[in-house]
Amino acid sequence: MEKEIQFAKPLANKTVIITGASSGVGLATAEAFAKVGCNLILAARGELALYMAVERCKDLGASVVGIPTDVSEYEQVKNLAKHALDLTGKIDFWVNNAGVMASGKFEEIPIEVSHQVVKTNLFGYLNGAHVVLPIFKAQGYGVLINNVSIGGFMPAPYSAVYSATKFGIKGMMECLQGEVSGERNIHICNLYPQIQRSTGNMHSAKFSGLDFKIPPFAADPKDTAAQLLNLAIKPSKNKFPDFTSWGLKTIHSLFPNLLVNTASAGMRILMKVKYGEPTSGNILEPSKPPHQIYGETLLLIPSKQAKIALGIGFILGIGLLLLSDKRS
Repeated sequence: MEKEIQFAKPLANKTVIITGASSGVGLATAEAFAKVGCNLILAARGELALYMAVERCKDLGASVVGIPTDVSEYEQVKNLAKHALDLTGKIDFWVNNAGVMASGKFEEIPIEVSHQVVKTNLFGYLNGAHVVLPIFKAQGYGVLINNVSIGGFMPAPYSAVYSATKFGIKGMMECLQGEVSGERNIHICNLYPQIQRSTGNMHSAKFSGLDFKIPPFAADPKDTAAQLLNLAIKPSKNKFPDFTSWGLKTIHSLFPNLLVNTASAGMRILMKVKYGEPTSGNILEPSKPPHQIYGETLLLIPSKQAKIALGIGFILGIGLLLLSDKRS
């Protein structure tokens, strides 16, 4: 990471807007951009959590302000961009990161919760792009960076609406990549990370009766943040940050039905033993504490080398299982 930060010194005094910056990957991303000297405009719904994120980045020596913003509301996103332009006169990078998730049987998730997942995830990224692309075109430069998730390539079991938003973001941004292909200095970058060891799981809505802890093979949010930072330095249209995310995408492309059906069957078995009360999490209101980068994990976190080995073993195991099922 230190090598990446040293390489990123040319980003000093660049202006970046980061949505969903109060916890998890968003907070890690704010810290990553703060360390390279960017001017930060941070956005999140919860004012207290946003204030805490601002103070953390100030402690790293960054120039930073927090603008309470619900990305599902277009006027609030316009106001976010206006604050950035009023402060620095430009926007160099916009990181679409704010996102929410609801899991459970499709018909058992309240419709208002599902509607808000669409508004926050899909409309939130749409609103950000719609506001910032005209600014980029007027400037003649800029990078829009989307933290999409591997969910843009393969559906998450019993998270139908979340999956719909991620597939939608992928399709929308790939189309927009074509629209700006004639603009030499304007880029749209999509990152597709796997499950994160962040607070995202703790804050999500759960209507399955399950209260999952984060599995040990989950990615480190700081590693994901470093990849988002690298996209600002060296823009790339589509990027998979680690072997696991690439492997899951590849296996799904080879055995889509088997993978989805197997994962769904596993969820059905687990949901027969319910030990958690339904919760709408942070869908309809700002995230509750903790407001930090890391969330609760199921087991002790293995070393990076062990995680790589676990990831390779997991991918190979799933691949062999699916191949065996297909042959039978």
